[in-house]
Amino acid sequence: MALRTLISDPMLPMLAAAVALAALMPAAGHAREFVQWSANAGIFLLFLLNGMRIPRSEVLAGAANFRFLGPLVLWSFGAMAFLGLGFSIAAPSSVPPLVAIGFLYLGVLPTTVQSSTSYSSLAEGNVALSVIAAAILSILGVFISVPLFVALGGTGEGAIGSDVIIKIMLILIVPFAIGQIVQNLTGPFIATHKAKIIWLDRGVIALAVYVAFSGAVVQGIWTRIDPQGWLWTIGMVLALILVAHLGAWLAARSLRLQVNDSISFLFAGGQKSAAIGAPLATILFKPSTAGFIVLPLLLYHLFQLVLAAPLASRLKSLPRPDSGDYI
Repeated sequence: MALRTLISDPMLPMLAAAVALAALMPAAGHAREFVQWSANAGIFLLFLLNGMRIPRSEVLAGAANFRFLGPLVLWSFGAMAFLGLGFSIAAPSSVPPLVAIGFLYLGVLPTTVQSSTSYSSLAEGNVALSVIAAAILSILGVFISVPLFVALGGTGEGAIGSDVIIKIMLILIVPFAIGQIVQNLTGPFIATHKAKIIWLDRGVIALAVYVAFSGAVVQGIWTRIDPQGWLWTIGMVLALILVAHLGAWLAARSLRLQVNDSISFLFAGGQKSAAIGAPLATILFKPSTAGFIVLPLLLYHLFQLVLAAPLASRLKSLPRPDSGDYI
C-alpha cells in the first residue's frame, strides 16, 4: 500500500526531481535571480487560485464546529509548534544549527489539504470535515506560521525584517484575499480547469523546492552534513511524525469524538504542508539558508506519505459505532 501510494502520487517524484536538479544544476548568480523571480510569481498565482477555490461557505461552516476545530487549531499551532521547538533544541551537535531550526519551522506549519483529506477518505473518516479543517488551517497558517516562528525563537538566520513582512503580505496574503473577493466570478473557470490548477500547484511547489535546495547545494549541504548528521536528522523526523500522529489521535480520543471525526483529526493534526512551507521558505529565508531549513519538511513530507497509507488501511478496519457512541 505504501509503495503504491509513493508511485501513484505525482507530487513526490516532482519533489525528488526538483532536489535532483538542484543537486546537479543549482541555480546561482543571475540564473538564481531569474528563478527566484519566477518562483515568487508562481507563488502569487498559487495563493490567488487558493483564494478562488476555497469556498467562503466552507470556511464559515468549519468555523461553526468549534468542538472539533478549536482543539485542532490548538494542536496544530500550539502543541506541534512546541514539539518542533523541543526537537530543535534537543538536536545533537552533528545536526547543523540551520537544520535544527528547520524542526521549529516544520512545527509551525499548517496541515496539507490534499494529503490529509485523501488519507481521511481512504480510512473512511469524515471527509467533509477534513476538507473544511484543512482549508481553515491553511488559511490560518498564512497569518500565524511566521509570527509563531518568530515568537518561539526562529530568528538569527531566519530573522524577519519589514521588507520580508511586506513581501509575505504582497505574495501570500494579498493574492489570497483577492481570490476570496472574486471567487463568485471565477467559480466556473476554477471548476473547468481544476485538473490543470492541481498540476500548477505541484509545479510551483517543485520550483520553490528547487530554489530553496539550490541555495543549500551552493553552500555545500553534502559536506556540511556528515553521515551521522543525516542519520540523526532522519531519525528525528521519523520520531516527530510518530509523536505527531499518536498525539493527535490521543487528543481526539480525549475529546470523545466519534471514530470518523477522530480519523479526520488525526490526519489534519499530524500532517504538514510542503505546499505552504516550501514557497514560504523562499520568501522568509536567505537563499543560502532556506535549503537547510526546509530539509526536515521535505523528509517529513516523504515519510508521511510512506506511513499514512498503511495507517489509513488500519484505521479503516476500526468499528464504527452509531452516532450516539464515542471512541
